[in-house]
Amino acid sequence: MPFPQIDPVAFALGPFVVRWYALAYLVGIGLGSLYAMALLRRPSLWADNAPPFKPEEVWDFAFWAVLGIIIGGRLGYVLFYNLPYYAANPVEVIALWDGGMAFHGGMIGLIVAILAFTRSKGGNLWSAVDLVAAVGSIGLFLGRIANFINAELYGAPTNLPWGVVFPTDPLQVPRHPSQLYEAALEGLVLFLVIRFVTHVAYGLRRPGLVAGIFGIGYGLSRIAVEFVRLPDPQIGYLYGGWLTMGQVLSVPMVLIGLGFVAYALRRKRAR
Repeated sequence: MPFPQIDPVAFALGPFVVRWYALAYLVGIGLGSLYAMALLRRPSLWADNAPPFKPEEVWDFAFWAVLGIIIGGRLGYVLFYNLPYYAANPVEVIALWDGGMAFHGGMIGLIVAILAFTRSKGGNLWSAVDLVAAVGSIGLFLGRIANFINAELYGAPTNLPWGVVFPTDPLQVPRHPSQLYEAALEGLVLFLVIRFVTHVAYGLRRPGLVAGIFGIGYGLSRIAVEFVRLPDPQIGYLYGGWLTMGQVLSVPMVLIGLGFVAYALRRKRAR
């Protein structure tokens, strides 16, 4: 399949250029915040009818979240994916406009923001993490679509009929649209699973459960897709040529997620 003619630049106002990737972040945070408000406005979903903070405080939290995601995502990319280069060129660390963000680093930064904000409000830290896990797949979906538009992070060559020839591919061969696989698994499927848990199984009444399911779901999805997605060229394959850095970093997410689920299920279910 030929790559659709989509300009990575959404619009430009003179020298001011806005790319789809930046819009994906902004829209993802905006939609996630609106969905978070809807969850917080239903006390019956939460343990002891007590959401982690007030619905109107979501926008304050969104500011903290943006800082955590950007700082953590950038530092994660520098440390996990390209440390030798940035050690030799430290000024480039702040060059966000050149790309380079790591999901796992962004997740760590986001968790730090959650803990700091919720502690300042006196809310339940486990429930706050659950809240972010319940809305996180929205941003993941939009981010992966933006990766596809940017023709980046594509997959290995394939003979399947939906293989895509990406304009940034020097070999110009059909490849797995791994960005769309991730958008479907990490975004749509994971959102629907967590939606069932929050609204049908009332999983938010067991603090930590939704966060655990998110960790397991994201980790397994990322590990699966990485088998057909090309690794970062500066790292390549690890451990004998069959594992990627994305898979290595996702294994702890699955294990921590399992621990969260076990902890949540052992606790007495809140009314």
